[in-house]
Amino acid sequence: MAKLPAITLKQPPVLFPKTQEVIKQISKMIDGVFVTYWNGNNGSICGNDVIAIYEMLQKVKKTDTLYLFIKSDGGNGKSSLRIVNMLRQYCKKIIALVPLECASAATMLAIGADEIRMGPMAYLTAVDTSLTHSLSPIDRDNGLVSVSLDELNRVIRSWRKQRGKEGGNPYQYLYQYVHPLVIGAVDRAESLSIMLCEEILAYHLKDQAKITRIAQKLNSGYPSHSYPIILKNAKEIGLNATDLDSDLQHKLLMLNEFYSEMGQRAFTDYDQTKYHTNEILNIIEVDGLQLYYQQDKDMFFREQDRRWLPMNDNSSWRKSEMVGGKMKSSVFHIS
Repeated sequence: MAKLPAITLKQPPVLFPKTQEVIKQISKMIDGVFVTYWNGNNGSICGNDVIAIYEMLQKVKKTDTLYLFIKSDGGNGKSSLRIVNMLRQYCKKIIALVPLECASAATMLAIGADEIRMGPMAYLTAVDTSLTHSLSPIDRDNGLVSVSLDELNRVIRSWRKQRGKEGGNPYQYLYQYVHPLVIGAVDRAESLSIMLCEEILAYHLKDQAKITRIAQKLNSGYPSHSYPIILKNAKEIGLNATDLDSDLQHKLLMLNEFYSEMGQRAFTDYDQTKYHTNEILNIIEVDGLQLYYQQDKDMFFREQDRRWLPMNDNSSWRKSEMVGGKMKSSVFHIS
């Protein structure tokens, strides 16, 4: 029998020397320490990021002003609170640099800054909570569907508007599609989201009425979770948002281009039901040190469940740093 050729797994590039050069240029343009926090398309804000950022802060020590470049589609709001709390232990003032998307839980992270500098393509979003519960409805690919309280409330309002007083109880019909425990969990998550926003804003705002107003607006003041809150809107709701300097914007976009190249999809197909991924999801970097989370696992499609399952998972955080003028790479263990 002929021997099958070995499959070479695709690997994403690690552009540490190039990103470090841009970070050094940016550091000369600001009056503080520069930290990057970047999520790829499949990355998100999560608990392990807190430990990774802590490792970064050990590198820079304490400073008066910290500039935080944020590019993310969101993630876990509780992790955003933990990140803001930790950053406040190492600096007196935080300035968020937002050249592109800064959505959902990333908006929570940004409002923890004393000032948000936004470029012409930048936007924040609403932070109303959606939840993927173990009892959530199933989509056509047999995956769990994310449910938001705003969606549920709109269904109920529409029902009552169309049916009037004789319409009966909408919940008995809604429960056929959404488990009551899911509705309860989403309602609880909505209260948590408002509390998180208020606690994060309280790190730099003292006016409780203003804190409550901003938190309520971000959680229930927009018709869509992904509604783009541009610079003008951010100012209107009371955030200290200003224009991002054009030269600094240019450097941040250069950095984003390098990160996007690192975060490209690195999939290797074995056959129609199995592939390997080496995609880089999250990148955190300061002058002299880069941490990134890289997936390293096989994905197998199980026909009977119509679902992709992970196998041989060696995903981990990786570290790049300069040692003796040379780049050194290693695994950064977070459990």
